[in-house]
Amino acid sequence: MSEPQSEFNLSNWVTQARKGLLELCILSLLSKGDIHAYELVKRLAGMRALVVTEGTVYPLLSRLRAAGLLESRLEESSSGPARRYYGLTDKGRQSIHMMQTHWKELVKEVEILMESGQDHD
Repeated sequence: MSEPQSEFNLSNWVTQARKGLLELCILSLLSKGDIHAYELVKRLAGMRALVVTEGTVYPLLSRLRAAGLLESRLEESSSGPARRYYGLTDKGRQSIHMMQTHWKELVKEVEILMESGQDHD
């Protein structure tokens, strides 16, 4: 007896891909230096394919901080309330290096696979 086939759900696939990439993007931005949380959200929101909101980023920042990859500090602001800045810890720098290396290898191999798959169409 065959199993019932479910429809491919592009929206679900895109959501899962975004979840995995968001952490890589956050750590990559922070590898350039400390960033105010709101500025981080704005920069990520500028990546249309990621579809990022504050409600997505702030919990992830908390989780990455709890995992020891990020540190944060409050800085007073002359134009309003204190601002929270995030930066990488040593563990975070090691992690982003490994993640970026893996990402580059993965993208290269997937592109090769996709190109070779086109030859058989």
